[in-house]
Amino acid sequence: MFDAVASALAGVALGLSLAAPPGPMNAIIAEESVLRGWGSGFRAGLGAMTADAAFLGLALLGVVAVVQDAPTVRGLLFGLGGLLMLYFAYGAATDARATFGGGAATDDAGAAATDRAGSSGDRDGGDSKGFRKAFALALTNPYQILWWLTAGVGLLDPGTVTLDAFGGLSVSTGGPVIVVGFFAGILVWISGFPAALVTAGRRVDAFAPAVAYLSAAVLALAGVSFLWQSVGVLG
Repeated sequence: MFDAVASALAGVALGLSLAAPPGPMNAIIAEESVLRGWGSGFRAGLGAMTADAAFLGLALLGVVAVVQDAPTVRGLLFGLGGLLMLYFAYGAATDARATFGGGAATDDAGAAATDRAGSSGDRDGGDSKGFRKAFALALTNPYQILWWLTAGVGLLDPGTVTLDAFGGLSVSTGGPVIVVGFFAGILVWISGFPAALVTAGRRVDAFAPAVAYLSAAVLALAGVSFLWQSVGVLG
């Protein structure tokens, strides 16, 4: 029983190790959260998680490992991912300017963004767009693929790891318990991160627009970095 709990918690830790670090995926989740509300941020997170489910299937089939031995494929992925990030960065900056640039008639910028999401987000497809953006970006994110080639190997490789620091508890890898824990860890992040952003945006007037513009900047910098690495690999 205790070993099963340890395996599940190890999966949660692996899920958080993929989902929590700052980067382009969290920039999209942050952008969607502060501009359109918690639901949109959560859906963007689901887009990234769906891509991880796809990577899980591809890793089981051995397809992900092909990228490790194919520099041209890696270079193309970096290039495509970089272009997508620049495109999404432009969209994020445009959305932020449209949302906050005109000055909302409220004392709470975060609440104004949430109200807009309720009044127009469903009509313009904002929520589903966040899912598609995160899904497409995750599929072309070389760092996400590299995670599956490193930490993901430990998740999928059948075996047992003994945790001496925790009284000799055994963690079983490659089984359903750790995989379920992995996706539970991602769910914890994509639920809590947007909620924290929306709550902070409601309490601090300047927080939501700052996060929106910072998200655009992170995507732009990541896009330039990815394109530069693409040129290095393909050149």
